[in-house]
Amino acid sequence: MSTTLIPESAPFTSEQRAWLNGFLAGMLGMPDGNVAVPAVASQGAISVEEAPPAVEEIPESELPWHDPGLDLDERMELAKDQTTEFKLMAAMAQLDCGACGYLCRTYSSAIAKGEEKSLSKCVPGGKPTSKMLKKILKDAPAPSSDSSADQNEKAASFSNPFHRDEPVVAKLLRSDRLNGDSSEKDTRHVVIDLGESGVRYEVGDALGVYPSNCDELVAGVVAAISGDPEESVTVATASLTLSEALEKHVCLRDVSDDFLELVRKSLPDDGKRGELEMLIDGDESGELDILDVLQNFPGLKLPAQELVCSLSPLSPRLYSIASSQRMNQTEVHLTVGRQVRNVRDRLRKGVASTMFSDRLLPGGELRVFVHPAHAFHVPVEDDKPLIMVGPGTGIAPFRAFLQERDARGAKGKNWLFFGDQRGECDFLYRAELEEYLETGLLTRLDTAFSRDQEKKIYVQDKMMESAGEIYRWLEDGGSFCVCGDAKRMARDVDQALHSIVEQEGKMTAAQAKSYVLEMAKQKRYLRDVY
Repeated sequence: MSTTLIPESAPFTSEQRAWLNGFLAGMLGMPDGNVAVPAVASQGAISVEEAPPAVEEIPESELPWHDPGLDLDERMELAKDQTTEFKLMAAMAQLDCGACGYLCRTYSSAIAKGEEKSLSKCVPGGKPTSKMLKKILKDAPAPSSDSSADQNEKAASFSNPFHRDEPVVAKLLRSDRLNGDSSEKDTRHVVIDLGESGVRYEVGDALGVYPSNCDELVAGVVAAISGDPEESVTVATASLTLSEALEKHVCLRDVSDDFLELVRKSLPDDGKRGELEMLIDGDESGELDILDVLQNFPGLKLPAQELVCSLSPLSPRLYSIASSQRMNQTEVHLTVGRQVRNVRDRLRKGVASTMFSDRLLPGGELRVFVHPAHAFHVPVEDDKPLIMVGPGTGIAPFRAFLQERDARGAKGKNWLFFGDQRGECDFLYRAELEEYLETGLLTRLDTAFSRDQEKKIYVQDKMMESAGEIYRWLEDGGSFCVCGDAKRMARDVDQALHSIVEQEGKMTAAQAKSYVLEMAKQKRYLRDVY
């Protein structure tokens, strides 16, 4: 008698259930009668935790380049004698953020095996990553195909019915500015109504948001190709206007190879094509975008349909969830910093961040999905201490952690380190945090506002001031969690943590490193960095 993996209550047709039973049974590779029946989560998601990983598990110590604090050149040096797969992995941003639909390891594995053709899916790595991937593949041996990465992708999709390929339509309720009027920043508290979608999330998860390009950028591209914004084009099977396609479906930031080839063949002579090559070769920073290329060749006329087909799809953006669903049943909260800067004498806008601050009004619709955390969750032991380091928008998941601990009646102590530029105007969620201090939910709150005094003070400096107390919390079984910038803050905080362990534990540097590694193995040192 065969074992049914998918319960009758799961939201699938009989045909889908039969296919899934066979698929999961094949992945598990176990005979009938010995297959464990996966649990069904509250939203009907199928747990595939019993399935074997698609790629061989390797200890982090054997993947030294898998560190988001390292520069690309440093990562490539560490992987110079490795296989093609690991060289490709080293070129990724090392965040395991899931924006590409994979993890760094599985994305590189899929590329190495020839199963994934796109080299521009690593959003945080951007142009430098895609250029390095091309360079590695140029001299690599021909790939041999294997279905394991594809199975891993399918398993990930089935484990969460609200994944990137099946987003739900939600509504924006609020986008409130958290900074004071005198601040140089514009950070938004975003509240999204999930309605009756049935979407479930856990603290530590991220929300995927499909953004839209700003009107000015779309108009600039249309004008640069002498196009008609109302001209009909086809995206997938949908008929849209050119403006609609450019606004909601294609990426106007990344310069794809297909787009460059379209421009190249549309240029009138070899001299102009040489100019194009020089323009691309001179873009060492990877900041050249679609409009930059078009504006360098005024009068260039590109067929609208060919332009749309040559551009990369508009990727979703992932934001750490800033709420606990125990306290916000049909809502999800985000903390979003508006990104605007001047590049090549043009104002560049963060596509999703400025959508929340400038373009999407309350009541407006957007497509979202839940991206489950890879290894970043509030500690399951409610009686253990929790130390959180989250400057700037890095406070987002820790707002969720505190709400979750409050809702669960957790008795463990909570300590938050928060930092930003100025205390007067950049103290995000100040009223909430001070209330948590009064109620006792928050045991300690240490702040570092870098520009409130002549010498800049950061969260890692505040950590060192309380080194003894931090070590005591760790010795009591406490967890240490970090969220924020990978290149600077997270690296500096990691160094401070090692120094504290070495200093207060009277250890050698090697012993302190082993102590912190053991914390990570016990899932007591968690990082959500970007």
